[in-house]
Amino acid sequence: MKIEHLALWVKDLEAAKIFYETYFEAQSNELYHNPIKKFKSYFLTFKEGARLEIMEREDVNQQSSTEILGWAHIAFSVGSKEKVDELTNKLISDGYTCTSQPRLTGDGYYESVIEDPEKNLIEITV
Repeated sequence: MKIEHLALWVKDLEAAKIFYETYFEAQSNELYHNPIKKFKSYFLTFKEGARLEIMEREDVNQQSSTEILGWAHIAFSVGSKEKVDELTNKLISDGYTCTSQPRLTGDGYYESVIEDPEKNLIEITV
């Protein structure tokens, strides 16, 4: 058994697509649009692992709170400490918020944490 894909509601579908293509080498399918439901989505495919579906619908509005239940973050393994540092620095220089600088965590991961354009947390790990 494997996780086939994860889904994420976003406010700006095109910005989210560009972000994941630019920084995480995602390949996107063609836009799916259901005008009756006012729903749009892309499936993003990565070199390895599950796909990410990013979705937008007019009546869905993500509320930001630090006290919510549900998914906490998505993690991308980039292969080395140097690549963690390099991608983290690139994202910071491009104006994205780093909530945790690259470091060795108590559970043995070398990681940083970045916010995507909609403030969803992304761990960048070895």
